[in-house]
Amino acid sequence: MTTRELISVEVAYARPDVQVVIPLRVPPGATVEAAIRASGILERFPEIDLSRHRVGVFGKLTEPDRTLEAGDRVEIYRPLVVDPKTARRRRARRRGSSGVSRRRRCYRGARISHPAPGRAR
Repeated sequence: MTTRELISVEVAYARPDVQVVIPLRVPPGATVEAAIRASGILERFPEIDLSRHRVGVFGKLTEPDRTLEAGDRVEIYRPLVVDPKTARRRRARRRGSSGVSRRRRCYRGARISHPAPGRAR
């Protein structure tokens, strides 16, 4: 197969300390999993386990057997450390019992008048 028949894709992975985007050329009809394996990223980051890590193309979750198109960026997502709902609850607790963020607290009870859109003052 000549290089003209290959399509260009990227494989991306990020940790808090390092982000990697690996450009590569794969044959038409290659799958997400085939591109990940061909990129060598599994050897570079042994913590990646395709049975645990979810994958996507341009931010949209997909299955490893999805066929790639030219220009696709395959992304490998790390498992969540903290559930987003739990993180929101923790942040709310830290703000205090009022439930109002510090920035908005100064406006509590104050009347702020804004002109209607399109109307002059």
